[in-house]
Amino acid sequence: MSRLRRQAPVLAVIAAGGVLGALARHGAASLQADAGTGWPWAILVVNVSGCLLIGVLMAVLLDLTAPHRLLRPFLGIGVLGGYTTFSTYAVDTQRLLADGRVAAALTYYLVTPVLALSAVWIGTAATRALRGRRRA
Repeated sequence: MSRLRRQAPVLAVIAAGGVLGALARHGAASLQADAGTGWPWAILVVNVSGCLLIGVLMAVLLDLTAPHRLLRPFLGIGVLGGYTTFSTYAVDTQRLLADGRVAAALTYYLVTPVLALSAVWIGTAATRALRGRRRA
């Protein structure tokens, strides 16, 4: 079997998941009434919540004995990769700088990755703790 034929299902589920994640991100971002003028709360919430879910997903998948081979690419890379948007985080930081809001830009620039990485850790730790209690 050719490599392309083996990888085609993986690429298909990543693409399908990416569409779903991007649609969810767009929906969440459109809830911010002052999009383009204020603090980018919607994208911060999207990135942090997406990272929390990535932590949960990885903790669950690592505990499964035989997860379906397409589950991680679909949910992790596709859905959650399409949902989170660190490119928009970079654009938002640049927009804040262009607007002369240096302190806000620096705060956003530093707070986002700290919260995102903390969310991954919290999602993983909380999921493992909850799963450990259920087994006991």
